[in-house]
Amino acid sequence: MAGRRRYVQINGELIEITNQDYEPDRRSGDSALWGDSSYDGMRATDGTDISSRTKHREYMRINGLTTADDYQSSWAKAQQAREQYMQRGGSINRADIERVIAKLQR
Repeated sequence: MAGRRRYVQINGELIEITNQDYEPDRRSGDSALWGDSSYDGMRATDGTDISSRTKHREYMRINGLTTADDYQSSWAKAQQAREQYMQRGGSINRADIERVIAKLQR
């Protein structure tokens, strides 16, 4: 059985590499996970500079705004409530509406 091969994509082309052949560029690699580079040049819709996490957080606080991830727990609770509602037979579907219309037309 042959050894495991590694590839890296450079300019759309896959190139086989060894550990000695390739060292990822840390400046553009995973720095987005721990740096503010994704905020570079960012501006709010009103033109306010929010080019760092601190500026972005402060802008959101001042304007009473939030991000979608703040709602994850409430969305999960709402989903659970919808599922419980459906399990108890509390749903209205197309067939129910058709049945009522037919009954009214008689």
